[in-house]
Amino acid sequence: MPGRRTAEERLPGDTTPRDYVARTIRVDHAGEYGARRIYEGQLAVLGRTKYGPILEHMKAQEQVHLDTFARLIGQRRVRPTALLPLWHVAGFVLGAGTAMLGHRAAMACTVAVEEAIDEHYRAQAETLGEDEAALRADIERFRAEELEHRDIGLAHEAELTPAYRLLSATIKMGCKVAIKVSERV
Repeated sequence: MPGRRTAEERLPGDTTPRDYVARTIRVDHAGEYGARRIYEGQLAVLGRTKYGPILEHMKAQEQVHLDTFARLIGQRRVRPTALLPLWHVAGFVLGAGTAMLGHRAAMACTVAVEEAIDEHYRAQAETLGEDEAALRADIERFRAEELEHRDIGLAHEAELTPAYRLLSATIKMGCKVAIKVSERV
């Protein structure tokens, strides 16, 4: 909204605008780190197949997102999440594990993660005010690329994965838990 400031309608006890922005940067950095690790895990299994270039493309975009948030962590003096070592392992295991189930499961993983991130980024973009227009623009640009990744997954038969709904729901729930924990820890 024009002229609106970040967290201007906050209530007593709500986070300050500075704390809200720090949480935003912290969790987005962690999420993009995890996303890159998911693609690295998928590439370890599927990198020499016809899906390798597709996965490399998505990983490269995630790297740009990660680099942006890493720069903001330094510029804004935001403490990164203490859980990066966990996301390092968990992301790779999720990526490699789904890829070992086949390309469809790897794409189902991509779809689930990107749908969770779309929801997360949309909420952030709606909350950031004009005082954070540059951050909001980055988030909106990254959200569009995450939706591109979702569409790539759907185009490569993600929904044909056995137990697709269960796999998707489980991954989305894991993403939501990781988001909430990484905002604070």
